[in-house]
Amino acid sequence: MVQDLIQIIDFVKQIDELKAVLRKTRPLGMERYENSAEHSWQVTLAALMLKDYAAQPVDINRVLRMLLIHDLCEIDTGDVIVYAAIGSAHEEAEAAATQRILGMLPNAMGDEYIALWHEFEASKSADARFAKALDRALPLIHNLNDQGHSWQSHGITKDQVKAVNGSRIKQGCPQLWELLEPLVDEAELKGWLC
Repeated sequence: MVQDLIQIIDFVKQIDELKAVLRKTRPLGMERYENSAEHSWQVTLAALMLKDYAAQPVDINRVLRMLLIHDLCEIDTGDVIVYAAIGSAHEEAEAAATQRILGMLPNAMGDEYIALWHEFEASKSADARFAKALDRALPLIHNLNDQGHSWQSHGITKDQVKAVNGSRIKQGCPQLWELLEPLVDEAELKGWLC
């Protein structure tokens, strides 16, 4: 029992490193970049508040657990902008990192969370689609409120934003996409997209 507790504390110490992983977007009204721990907290709270807007009924406890662990892999892989993160090598690295980090937990405790991470990545359940929708919506909202800072820094176009985000957000939270899509169009007119 004591050994289990030590392993859990070691895991808690390991995940503290997520606070050092800088993302590509800035918190609203700030010049610094957000870290992945801040993103995980914010997207989890957003899911709790937006659960009634999910495309299908969701088990919010599963959604929250998915969102709390979905970026732990970035401790090993770092954050990669979603427009560049497509590819099997990156996906394999994230899966290996998730296995390593959640595998630190005792008595196969991490197995449940590893399965949740894979479910999130596959986006085949209503819970995963809703979680994925919010994970995509938050960086988009940051860009819409920061004059497209990240989009401009990385040469992102409106077509890329809509292709990568539109279907994911629409599948999990269609009303949210209905709200955001015209704002993306406006962002292009304002010159915030390349």
